Amino acid sequence: MSLRVDLNCDLGEGAGHDAELMAVITSANIACGAHAGDEATMGATVALARQHGVAIGAHPGFADRENFGRREWVLAATEVRALVERQVRALQQIGTVVHVKPHGALYNLAARDAVIAEAVAGAVHAVDARLVLFALRGSELVRAGRRVGLRVAEEVFADRTYRADGALTPRAEAGAVITDEAVAIAQALRMVRAGADTICLHGDGAHAAGLARRLHVELRQSGIEIRAFGV
Repeated sequence: MSLRVDLNCDLGEGAGHDAELMAVITSANIACGAHAGDEATMGATVALARQHGVAIGAHPGFADRENFGRREWVLAATEVRALVERQVRALQQIGTVVHVKPHGALYNLAARDAVIAEAVAGAVHAVDARLVLFALRGSELVRAGRRVGLRVAEEVFADRTYRADGALTPRAEAGAVITDEAVAIAQALRMVRAGADTICLHGDGAHAAGLARRLHVELRQSGIEIRAFGV
């Protein structure tokens, strides 16, 4: 059976590479006005995704622009559920949302905390049970999404390193981000062959567009189909 994988990227965050990245990805995770973005950037990013035939996804995070949503907040599960629902619905007012991927600290918290994972998955299901949930491969969020009946895309990262337990290395630690394109591509190919559904490319990296283009080529040359998850 031939392999296929989705290429996703976090966009609408003001990094300045959106147009270049949109040309080579298949799913866009669009900031919903909390950690980054506003109604205008959401509209522009949705329009760009439509232009390129890219699946539109909501990218909800903690409302912490100062730290770009990468500082963990202590919130009750009900508060987490409310913030996810609110942000996904905001993007739905602008375009047809296909998937949801939490951002930054919320993503990492939901990956390891079963209660928060359940809140995130429950919020997505409450908005629309047909939405796909993007979650770190093998994480609590994968399990929570499946328990509530969502389709789940197990996600891996081309440009991040991992701890022994499968968690992402925190950005504050040395070596958390892979800067060598060859190493990043080799890691991505290995993970796709191991069953990953979608690969994340970070849109805020200095070399994001170049890595995305090279990975796109390498995947195709390896006989791997690049296609939005579930399409």
